Amino acid sequence: MSLIRSERAAAGILLGAAVLGLVLANTAFGSVLQEVKSASFGPASLHLDLSVGAWISDGLLAVFFFIVAIELRHELTVGELSSWQKALHPAIAAVFGVIAPALVYLAFTAGSGYEAGWPVPTATDIAFALGVLAVFGRGLPHRIRVFLLALAVLDDLIAIVIIAVFFTSDPNLVDLGLAVVCIVAFGLLSRMLRGRLRGPVAVLMVLVGILTWMLVHASGVHATIAGVVLGLVMSREPARRTAHAMEPWSNGLVLPLFAFSAALVAIPAVPVDRLSPAFWGILVALPVGKLVGITVGGWIGGRIGSRASRQSTGMVDGLVVAALGGIGFTVSLLMNELAFEKIAEVRDEGVLAVLLGSSVSIVAGGIAVAALARRYRRLHPHA
Repeated sequence: MSLIRSERAAAGILLGAAVLGLVLANTAFGSVLQEVKSASFGPASLHLDLSVGAWISDGLLAVFFFIVAIELRHELTVGELSSWQKALHPAIAAVFGVIAPALVYLAFTAGSGYEAGWPVPTATDIAFALGVLAVFGRGLPHRIRVFLLALAVLDDLIAIVIIAVFFTSDPNLVDLGLAVVCIVAFGLLSRMLRGRLRGPVAVLMVLVGILTWMLVHASGVHATIAGVVLGLVMSREPARRTAHAMEPWSNGLVLPLFAFSAALVAIPAVPVDRLSPAFWGILVALPVGKLVGITVGGWIGGRIGSRASRQSTGMVDGLVVAALGGIGFTVSLLMNELAFEKIAEVRDEGVLAVLLGSSVSIVAGGIAVAALARRYRRLHPHA
């Protein structure tokens, strides 16, 4: 379990699962795997007659977002984002890191009818970016990881808002109201997790959490938002213990299974010049848009932030973090599924674009991190 908690191992497993899915999708097994992914099961009366792929993206991925929300709350309350002075610099970098790739994407897709895919290249995969930093960044000062973590956490917060606002249509207010009641109950129960009541309360919380997910899904809001809200309302110490216990399952099962499922795409046998504008928009926006946006935002944030903020991350350090910011992967793949849910061929091209764009950022970020780490080790050989 300790190995799976490693940022390096988590990134390697995630990449391996995506590559395996892409390879198998283009073999004789591809059609069988696609049939399995599209097979439906679950009670239709509860709006849960979902495909295997939907169970993975809507159900299992809620676990990942639950853990992300716990980490987000920790950073906002006692961590690196606990004051506006600390949060301002990475917040501005994160906002620019969302705006720039969205604009790059829209520049490629203007007038094509695929403009709704603008959220796809705006996300940064926090686990993967930290994994690349851990693999190649031996000797780098801790402040670079702190800045990357703060940036990625804020990026995830923006992604959650985008999913909730732009991928929700005609919500059922009754189901949503019942979900709110369950969320309040979940938060209150988490404050009772002590003594002899711990076991029964924990079981009851699991049941309330599942009911919350079902109600959010039935309401028309994307079901992963249930995981986010439950993570935010859970009492701090029980939440951290729960996230610690669930982290290996998220790293070793949930995220790889989602990456494998999302990457089950047959490479389209079309000439390069016939690929959709959405493909090119995502492919360029992830590595280039993120690099430009985070760099510019980081520079502006450093100029208007506190003196400590200006000293914490220099221009070169910011460029390295910006290069890693283009690793979209998990959340970008989810955004792609949501944006092009009804356009299968564009959705498949979007998956390929996310994988290729993220791969460019992995290579560029890895080279930049390794070069900067060598520089720091040379300047501080005994650090």
